[in-house]
Amino acid sequence: MYNNSNSMPPGLMKRIGLAAAAGVALIIALFFVVPWYNVWQQEMAGKAEFAKAEQNRKIKIEEARANLEAEKLNAQAEIERAKGAAEAIRIENGSLTPTYIQYLWVRQQSDLSDKTVIYVPTETNLPILEATRPLINNEQK
Repeated sequence: MYNNSNSMPPGLMKRIGLAAAAGVALIIALFFVVPWYNVWQQEMAGKAEFAKAEQNRKIKIEEARANLEAEKLNAQAEIERAKGAAEAIRIENGSLTPTYIQYLWVRQQSDLSDKTVIYVPTETNLPILEATRPLINNEQK
């Protein structure tokens, strides 16, 4: 079949030439395609960054609107509280008695913690001193 053991088959040289030409053509094509791809990739990254910035801007606008609405509602609540206080003062103005004032004072005390000490004046306007308080606390322990 082959005349010489050093010779190649007749179609092999042609295939090697075609493979080399295809390799060179691929390398040349990459020299043109890679820069275009890099430009396209940067364009897509820019569009993505722009979309993200736009979304962040919209979020900030919505947060500002929500804060504005909350402030409006807080202002309305404050106005209503002031109206209620004014109405209560108007009603109480003619009917304030020492007993009612004492009732208001007792109602206010419910908001205080258990550790709050209140000095109540006596008839002589002197507070009841708690000089024995540490002794009583030590005996209870």
